[in-house]
Amino acid sequence: MKHISILVPKGQYSIVNIAGAFQILNWANDMFFQQTRKRLFDIEFVGHNIPATDRDGIYTVTPPKTIFQVKKTDLIIIPAVHGEIQDAIRVNQEMIQWVASQHLENGVEIATFCIGAFLLAETGILDDKSCSTHWAHADALQQMYPKINVTPGNIVTINNGVYSSGGAYAFTNLLVYLIERYGGRELALMTAKAFMIDIDRNNQSMFMIFNGQKEHGDELVLKVQNEIETQYFRNISVSHLADRNAINRRTLERRFKQATGNSLIEYLQRVRVEKAKHILEEPSKNVAEAMYAVGYSDAKSFREVFKKYVGASPLEYKRKFAHVFS
Repeated sequence: MKHISILVPKGQYSIVNIAGAFQILNWANDMFFQQTRKRLFDIEFVGHNIPATDRDGIYTVTPPKTIFQVKKTDLIIIPAVHGEIQDAIRVNQEMIQWVASQHLENGVEIATFCIGAFLLAETGILDDKSCSTHWAHADALQQMYPKINVTPGNIVTINNGVYSSGGAYAFTNLLVYLIERYGGRELALMTAKAFMIDIDRNNQSMFMIFNGQKEHGDELVLKVQNEIETQYFRNISVSHLADRNAINRRTLERRFKQATGNSLIEYLQRVRVEKAKHILEEPSKNVAEAMYAVGYSDAKSFREVFKKYVGASPLEYKRKFAHVFS
């Protein structure tokens, strides 16, 4: 039987992650018991304090143990934390150190949900490893912890006993993977069906929203970004942008990449794709209309660029999002 410690951090933690993990794992536990007359998991909430109230006092979880009372565990689950990341890291230093020692000294496996990845990253365990997190926080995680290979498109990332999931309800996909790992494929499929978890989903790129990287402080780059975002449907070239801003092309390319993490062409493509997504979400619009509206005239090129950033073709995207409730 595997002992699972679901952490209840200090501050503002995700009650959905905590309660959802407990519910799904216990359901799988009950089904396993019905089939084998044995328990697969021993699941406990583990906190700093008993009880553990969230920062705003909205809800309270009462763990049976603190981290200092856990004698042995096999898997630690770190839920998402909300609010200021630096504050969450600061108030959870003891828990972060405990997680690090459990993994490095005792070989305990670690699973982190969504932006709980920041707490795990602080341990150093993720250094030189790949990691998933919520797509909206991927850039911040990469900047804060450059030794990590952040994979913003992945729903689930697996690294020798260290598991991470993407944003929001992607944690359910990681739970199904863990249930399969410990209890087998049949139990995992039964769980996925019971909770209607889409196990075919392996990429969160389709759900990403590109807002542009604007917190770099380079006024020239901000001006160029604004040009691209307002003129994306025109035939924009790097040379044109450089001439309009009276700067050497290579210098502009270097500054833009340094500030945004994207080349000028990549940025233009991402802006066009984001605009195309909005058009495709309209039931009355078709793929050709979206393609022409964002500055493409070649269907093959449009499809390739769209799939590069979204993980699906324009038609697949439209089928998924144009009729959400039909």
